[in-house]
Amino acid sequence: MIGLIERWRDRLPVTPRTPLITLGEGNTPLVIADRVAEAAGLPKGSVRLKLEGMNPTGSFKDRGMTLAISKAAEAGATGVLCASTGNTSASAAAYAARAGLRCVVFLPKGKVAAGKLSQAVMHGAEIVEVSGNFDAALRMANEAAKAKGFALVNSSNPFRIEGQKTAAFEIAADLGRAPDNHFMPVGNAGNITAYWKGYTELGLKPRMFGWQAAGAAPIVLGKVVKDPATIATAIRIGSPVSWKTALAARDESGGAIDKVTDAEILAAYRFLAREEGVFCEPASAAPVAGLFKLAKSKRVPKGLTVCVLTGHGLKDPGTTERFKPVLRRVKAGGAFKL
Repeated sequence: MIGLIERWRDRLPVTPRTPLITLGEGNTPLVIADRVAEAAGLPKGSVRLKLEGMNPTGSFKDRGMTLAISKAAEAGATGVLCASTGNTSASAAAYAARAGLRCVVFLPKGKVAAGKLSQAVMHGAEIVEVSGNFDAALRMANEAAKAKGFALVNSSNPFRIEGQKTAAFEIAADLGRAPDNHFMPVGNAGNITAYWKGYTELGLKPRMFGWQAAGAAPIVLGKVVKDPATIATAIRIGSPVSWKTALAARDESGGAIDKVTDAEILAAYRFLAREEGVFCEPASAAPVAGLFKLAKSKRVPKGLTVCVLTGHGLKDPGTTERFKPVLRRVKAGGAFKL
């Protein structure tokens, strides 16, 4: 399968000199979610899930990373670095390995899910633990990039946004039009920025609904959150880099950015796994939690809704420990009745 740079070359800032550093990312499933629709009081066929956890490293980050690393290689960089809550570091490490580049990742100590940390380790990233949150790690990464001349591959890198916008192209191509409503998690806010950029380049205008965790909702609150706290580690960010462009996406589309609690996130996380057969990481359940929240208040938008699930559930295996299975123990060879 070709990667997204090859598929969308005419819409991306690449030249014949740009090396294609790809793992076959993009072209992720857009699946009908009728049980989600029913739970939200919507008709069958009106809710779709964009499964970005099906990208090579298990998250949407691969879309932007293939282009960011390709352009870094084109520019002659010898290394890349980033700050991360987990998914960016996993993706950067994988694509840097593919390109033969050194990779340094700055991670908030003790706040990165095991699945994501293990990826960065196995792909050979040099890991720097920062005694602070993501925002502190990002400040350090920015300074290190200036000092070393490495390519910074966080979402402040415009090539990341360019690569991520291709998901909007895919949705429009799969549907034959834009959805009426587009729901997604919001952390550093680069992804909502990218989707809106993609839609507008196509001349489309779905309503953009972003969802932050209640304990890490700076855009909703209108102020920086110094100590963000949420089980949804991927959106545990108190000062989003793409804050202004996220607001633009909200306002220009006639959408909204709101918050959901950890309890609401976990309920949606469990619902998706048990009712739709879709296992996503907690942050990815935020848009579905948001849909359910609006349904409870009788404010759910009508029309076709796409919810973007940004990462696979295996990224954060620790969360499943909250849902203890009912075990039945039997002796080997003994009779068993269902």
